[in-house]
Amino acid sequence: MPSLIPFQGHGLLKSCALFLLAITSCNRASKSEPTSPTPLTTDARSTRQVSTEIWKEFHGERAFEDVKNQVACGPRPAGSAALEKARGLIVAGLQTAGWKTEPQEFTAETPHGPVRMVNLLARFPAKPGQPPATAQKVIVASHYDTKIFSTISFVGANDGASSTGALLELARVLALAPDLATQVELVFFDGEEAVQQFSESDGLYGSRQYSSVLRESGRAAQFKYGILWDMIGDKDLTVTLPLDSPRELTAGLLASADALQSRPFFRVFDRPMLDDHVPLNQIAHIPSIDVIDFEYNAWHTADDTLEQLSPASLQTIGAVTLHYLSQTLR
Repeated sequence: MPSLIPFQGHGLLKSCALFLLAITSCNRASKSEPTSPTPLTTDARSTRQVSTEIWKEFHGERAFEDVKNQVACGPRPAGSAALEKARGLIVAGLQTAGWKTEPQEFTAETPHGPVRMVNLLARFPAKPGQPPATAQKVIVASHYDTKIFSTISFVGANDGASSTGALLELARVLALAPDLATQVELVFFDGEEAVQQFSESDGLYGSRQYSSVLRESGRAAQFKYGILWDMIGDKDLTVTLPLDSPRELTAGLLASADALQSRPFFRVFDRPMLDDHVPLNQIAHIPSIDVIDFEYNAWHTADDTLEQLSPASLQTIGAVTLHYLSQTLR
């Protein structure tokens, strides 16, 4: 779950607003539900020639299966047995696709006391063995925890599971293009949700930890940009890119959406947003953007279930992101 940042009207944000308004005024079209092609089986993927248009290999139905597997674990707050089970599913999926995983364990001080949390980092080896941690140029991330509630059973089908399932499908697709895959670091953040109320010390635990390690280790300098996925499965998909997003990333993603006839599903939000991209921007100093649909009525309710989602929406986000990756990582 992200949190809105009140719009203060500072000069920088005003200039961003004018720039982004110009972008969003172009190529407006009527929005209809995206379509998702029939997914390939694993055997078909491994035997047929891979298209140079790698974004065509992403299949929303396949991603949706992983979303369902996450939801089947039940509510998955940080530190829970359910989240540990969900983490095991993520690791297994990544390993099957040929990715090497690295758990980043840490203890977060929360309003409810210390909680053990685990980020999952995944890298693709160019050759057998452990891939070096110096080849990656781009981060694509999701959070995989859900908010803790005492009054409802919150399974976070969209808020947590949708981006996690889609990121596993992205891993499978990237593995078909090793030269591209080796340049990407996939990150599954723990502890995105605030235990009580979002503040400087409550929420974004995993991304703050990851970004601090990147900065302190010097690895932050190797990354060109980061893309965060959050709440991307809504049937009525409306991606709301935060107002203060880096200009180049906003323009590039919108250009990729245009190229794939998916532009009607994207717009620029009217204010900044507090989400896992913020530590990447502010702590690691890696230009990062939040690809999120914040116009979601079931947000943080018991109705955030699989019935609210569409594989076609996952398809749209996956394809547009892959198109942008292919244009910027050559």
